[in-house]
Amino acid sequence: MENRNYWLDLFTGTTWEEFRSAGSKTSGFRESRWKSAQQIKPGDYLLCYLTGVSRFIGLLEVLSPAFKDKSPIWKDEDFPCRLKVQPLIELTPETAVPVHSLKDVLSCFKISESPYAWTGRFRSSPTRWSKADGEAVVAAMIEAKKNPVARKVDPKKLARRPKTYKADFGPITIPDLEQEEPIEKAIFVAPSSQQPSDHTEIQALLLRLGADMGYNVWVAANDRNREFNGLKFCDFPKIKKELPLQFDDATNRIISLIDVLWLKGNAIVSAFEVESTTSIYSGLLRMSDLISMQPNLKIPLYLVAPDERRNKVIAEVNRPTFSRLKPPLTEICRYISFDVLIEEVEKIRPIIKYVKPEYLEEISESCEPEEG
Repeated sequence: MENRNYWLDLFTGTTWEEFRSAGSKTSGFRESRWKSAQQIKPGDYLLCYLTGVSRFIGLLEVLSPAFKDKSPIWKDEDFPCRLKVQPLIELTPETAVPVHSLKDVLSCFKISESPYAWTGRFRSSPTRWSKADGEAVVAAMIEAKKNPVARKVDPKKLARRPKTYKADFGPITIPDLEQEEPIEKAIFVAPSSQQPSDHTEIQALLLRLGADMGYNVWVAANDRNREFNGLKFCDFPKIKKELPLQFDDATNRIISLIDVLWLKGNAIVSAFEVESTTSIYSGLLRMSDLISMQPNLKIPLYLVAPDERRNKVIAEVNRPTFSRLKPPLTEICRYISFDVLIEEVEKIRPIIKYVKPEYLEEISESCEPEEG
């Protein structure tokens, strides 16, 4: 089939067994994925991937257009955006294809030197994959079915469920207390006087990136006297001394404390909160306050943090207090890894003045809760 498309379909070990117990006839996705599900056509292939153990376990052919249904299939979530499917390949968790066995052929392993960058492609589904990547996965599963190789599976990882909880307004996360960062450690870590902190370095990178793209830039009011490479932020190119007074005093005060803003005229093009040693929660509260006070404000918001804090960032964005916002913070806030940002800026440097802010969508990740 020449015009066939390939789509990632995420499962946990538990939801895969629930799918099979229901007859392997219907695959489903969250309500928030309805727009994507509607793009899937009969004849397309779903590449079934087990989260937790990171293996491809099955191949499904789509038999119907997307439809909505909440009849019971899965225990913990409805996954109401559904498709009728026909299994073409079903492997066991032990014989499923490890994603790392395909690192030499899948594009997600080639986009960045960061060892974590590839995981961004496996956070939500359905996600359309390229024909080359889809065919590589299908070929690997055909080989695994023909010549199975059993590999041990950690039962705890296989039995895990997504760390989400049901609420009237959708799935949420509630981080465990032991995962919370001690406030005294998170807030009062002082950078070396000789070496700029990661936070300062990334702030400087975002300020210069915005200016090089042709935008005016703003740095948080309480950071204006920070220095990077001997230059104070308040003396950076295209830095704004004052913000456009288009909101009430309270809103302007919140906006003035956001780490970095890109501006075009009086309009805010993009907003960034950099989270390295400070509490993730503080930046999120600023963004939450902004949305609460200006719900019609259409500003792309980005949380920029190290790879090792990625899961923490995404868990915090999905707290109930942020999920109840209108719109929910997950719909307008995305995550960018420090490493990915640094690498991508180097790649686009020769053409940086032609790059548009929409480029950030390509290098950032959705903050929706992990699916499966």
